[in-house]
Amino acid sequence: MVIFPHSALSFLSLPTVCCVTRDGWENKTSPQPSTPVLCQIMCSLTKITLTSLEGSSSQVFNAKTAKVISHHQVEINPEWVEEDPKEIMQSVYECMERTCEKLCQLNIDISNIKAVGVTNQRETTLVWDKETGEPLYNAVVWLDLRTQSTVERLINKTPGRNKNHLKHKTGLPISTYFSAVKLRWLLDNVDEVRQAVLSGRAMFGTVDSWIIWCLTGGRNGGVHCTDVSNASRTMLFNIHTMDWDPELCRYFDVPMEILPKVRSSSEIYGWMVSSDNQSSLFCLGDQSAALVGQMCFKEGQAKNTYGTGCFLLRNTGTKAVMSDHGLLTTVAYKLGKDKPACYALEGSVAIAGAVVRWLKDNMGIVQSSSEIEKLAAAAGTSYGCYFVPAFSGLYAPYWEPSLTQLNHLAFAALEAVCFQTREILDAMNQDSGIPLTQLQVDGGMTSNRLLMQLQADILCMPVVRPTMSETTALGAAMAAGAAEGVDVWSLNPGHLPQVTSEKYEPQINSDESEFRFARWKKAVQKAMNWETTEPCCNSNGIPSVQTNIPLMNDGSITRKIDPTYH
Repeated sequence: MVIFPHSALSFLSLPTVCCVTRDGWENKTSPQPSTPVLCQIMCSLTKITLTSLEGSSSQVFNAKTAKVISHHQVEINPEWVEEDPKEIMQSVYECMERTCEKLCQLNIDISNIKAVGVTNQRETTLVWDKETGEPLYNAVVWLDLRTQSTVERLINKTPGRNKNHLKHKTGLPISTYFSAVKLRWLLDNVDEVRQAVLSGRAMFGTVDSWIIWCLTGGRNGGVHCTDVSNASRTMLFNIHTMDWDPELCRYFDVPMEILPKVRSSSEIYGWMVSSDNQSSLFCLGDQSAALVGQMCFKEGQAKNTYGTGCFLLRNTGTKAVMSDHGLLTTVAYKLGKDKPACYALEGSVAIAGAVVRWLKDNMGIVQSSSEIEKLAAAAGTSYGCYFVPAFSGLYAPYWEPSLTQLNHLAFAALEAVCFQTREILDAMNQDSGIPLTQLQVDGGMTSNRLLMQLQADILCMPVVRPTMSETTALGAAMAAGAAEGVDVWSLNPGHLPQVTSEKYEPQINSDESEFRFARWKKAVQKAMNWETTEPCCNSNGIPSVQTNIPLMNDGSITRKIDPTYH
């Protein structure tokens, strides 16, 4: 049985701010031992329909053990297509305030904070007025699709209408995903943005640039900068010269004077001044920060973050490997202004944890996301059921009647996440020429032990999950703490903290794994080529697809699905 769910869910993770302190090293009277402490302030804002908002949270780390000392969370209003830049900063300030309160409760003097690191979702786009400090429009999130017509127009400008025309410089296809397209839309459609550009008042940036500018003084001398990992996701940045590219800017018709200065991921950008303290600032894109937090510094190492979607990054060292299999080539990090840049291949699975939410909200199979592990474990197999997450544009499925029960469906949903990860890692192996031997994992879904075991079985390799889940924040803190002038964290392999982890070894043989994967690929092909030969019409005369969906032992549920529905 092959299942093609129609609903698509989406996710957005926005800024994280990490503070690095060295309590006791500068204040000898402190009652705490001389241990570096990392304070991480996370602001995660979640996009729109079918998802709940993750909110904002803060964590405090011990730098020797990388253990979380304390945690605080702030909730923000859900269901926004765009995000209010002022709301983002309000969340950051509130989380910083709560974190400082918790440090005081732990008898840690906040005057010992040495550095603040920012990690953020990379492509979300903002433009603001440098004279007034006011945003000129809401932040346009990475998954916003309003720019589809802009993308079509830009692709039409290329020879042969080739969406990969700029890939040799950017590592990216022309897509709604990336910042330059969003910025082009703002310039075309928002008068305030256009007028500010003409009068020399506009500043462009991703979320990291906005936060850093605000924290370093805003209109009173705020630092307008970004790091290489964020710049590499704009499509205006040449990943080989490591700078803004005039030819790319001309292609998108973006004035270079509105762009932030590009810095490495580990150097002092400026100073955040408060009544109590002065701290240096740094930034690193979220998936790059997770790569650092997983300590994937060697060429060939890879990490996968399991959230609502999955984000896989594989370190390719100092070589920018161009993919022949649809992956992105991106700058992973540059840990010092005089250090070389390291690159990564990146692939993403749009639907991972969102599948669980779909089973809960749309199907009513489970009451909470945590129930799916128990339900799937009761099956132990998918019983020939393959779950293919599908998006708008793919007609509804025809679910063959069988003895499949709800626990098999739950198992198949988890297995689908693992199969999609396998597909991306197979592509990475082909592009890089270096077979992966072990996968590092993080993210909310990794608490599901059955999922992690399934992933090891499907990949035929060990899967390693750190017991400390905040690896993205840890990576930003490590980059900040290792910067010249801060020097409270060494990134030398022999000095890296030993993070406790759990290792999942494959428990099935490779033949069984290959058989299951081959069946999954067959199911995907069926989903891609799905069509009905006998369309019927709804009351408005619009063709629709009649599907029989047997879900319970007591019969089947008949659904009529309008193909115009998204």
